[in-house]
Amino acid sequence: MHGANRLGANSLLDIVVFGRACAKRIAEVAKPGDAQPPLKADAGEASIANLDKVRYANGTIATADLRLSMQKTMQNNCAVFRTGSVLDEGVQKINEVYQSMKDLKTTDRTLIWNTDLIETLELQNLMTQAAQTMVSAANRKESRGAHAREDFPDRLDGEWLKHTLSWMDVETGAVRLDYRPVHDQPLDSEMPHVPPKKRTY
Repeated sequence: MHGANRLGANSLLDIVVFGRACAKRIAEVAKPGDAQPPLKADAGEASIANLDKVRYANGTIATADLRLSMQKTMQNNCAVFRTGSVLDEGVQKINEVYQSMKDLKTTDRTLIWNTDLIETLELQNLMTQAAQTMVSAANRKESRGAHAREDFPDRLDGEWLKHTLSWMDVETGAVRLDYRPVHDQPLDSEMPHVPPKKRTY
C-alpha cells in the first residue's frame, strides 16, 4: 500500500484504505437485527479493577520516571540500526522495566481531569508494545524495512518473509511469538505481483 517508502507516505492513506475495507467486511458479516451473544455476568469488571488498581497505585516509582526508563531502553536497544547483542540486552532490560510496573505510584485519586491516571493507563499500553517489539526484533535475524540488523544486513526471504505475531502475558511479562505467511499475490488480474525490494537509507 505504501510502496517503497512507508515513512514518507500519508497516514490518511491508512485510514481511507483500511477504513473502507473494515466497513465492507462489517457489512458482509453483520446484519441489522442479528442476535448478539450474551454478555458475561462480570463483563467490564476486569477493566474497572485495573482502573482502580492504577488509580490507587502506591509504589515508589512515578509514572513519568518509569516511562522515561522505557523510552531510554527502546532508544538505546531497539533503534533502527541494531545488532543481536544489543537487542538481547534490550530484551532483558525492557523486562526489568516492565516488572517495575508493579511498583508504580500515582498521586491523583480523583476521576476528573486526572492526567496521572490517563498517563499511567497509556504507559500500560506502551509497555506491552515495547516488550513485544523488542522480543520480536531480537528474534528476527535479518534486515527488513526499518528493522536494520547490522549483524544480518541482508533480507532473507526464504526464512523471514512472514509476519511476526506476538502475545503477552500481562501478569508475568512473558512474550510468545509465532508467525504467519505473507500473502503478496494480487486479488485480481488488474495488478501485477510486486516482489519485495531492498530498502536503502
